[in-house]
Amino acid sequence: MSQNIQVKTILSKLRVCDTFFGITYNMNLYRGCQHGCIYCDTRSDCYGIGDISEICIKENALDLLSVELRVKREKGTIGTGSMNDPYMPLERDTELVRRALALIAKYNFPVHVITKSSLVERDIDLLKDISRTYAAVSFSITTADDCLCCKLEPGAPVSSRRFKAMEKIAVAGIYTGMTLMPLLPYINDTPENLCSLLRMAKDSGAAYVLPMFGVTMRNGSRDYFYKSLEKTFPGLKEKYESDFGKRYICDSPKQRLLSDVFQNEVIRLGLSSEMIFYHSSPDPQLSLF
Repeated sequence: MSQNIQVKTILSKLRVCDTFFGITYNMNLYRGCQHGCIYCDTRSDCYGIGDISEICIKENALDLLSVELRVKREKGTIGTGSMNDPYMPLERDTELVRRALALIAKYNFPVHVITKSSLVERDIDLLKDISRTYAAVSFSITTADDCLCCKLEPGAPVSSRRFKAMEKIAVAGIYTGMTLMPLLPYINDTPENLCSLLRMAKDSGAAYVLPMFGVTMRNGSRDYFYKSLEKTFPGLKEKYESDFGKRYICDSPKQRLLSDVFQNEVIRLGLSSEMIFYHSSPDPQLSLF
């Protein structure tokens, strides 16, 4: 089920420089998400969203985006995929993201798409167009095991399907890579899983991999995650409660080992652990003064 809502703005500027994803503006065309990832931070009480499975379509988003792109003096990268997946199943029918990308291309803004969905393949034509300015597509992938993927991210395409989409994006000449996060303690935080993911990313044309050796949890998201652990991984809830308590950042006990393995493998495979960001050219008129 979904409902339409009106919003006051569609591009929100980040308060501080994003040195991880290179994003200047956040764009969320929907509220809520259909992928149902058990660890999703968007369930946190601090966001006030409530049940994220109840999807809201921002029906005036494109009108707002057209105006905001036209008046923005600072041309910075527009990021989408932080609070939900822009390519959730609903997008196949609404084409809200596709129409937003068309506007972004029209106004020559750079974009960074973060997704777990193969539906992004549909918009390769627009992303290639935007690439003349700057376009990046990051695929969030947490496990090389499709069966485990279905337990962690039940509404999203399985990992192997995401890698196929990554390959198509890379073949099209679009800058792409993997956000390898989260590596959940005692679930997918193994050197074997890490090495498999890095190899699969390399084989699929990834240029970079951005890892997180652990998970973040807050009130709301923690509650849902623990209920999911009780259902799918019996006994792990108590282990998490004992080891992490109410901590926000829950690092994997294998963090140091995983970090060492990661650094060695990215060097061996020729991958980068950082993204190349968009940098705007100085305004030639301003350089006269």
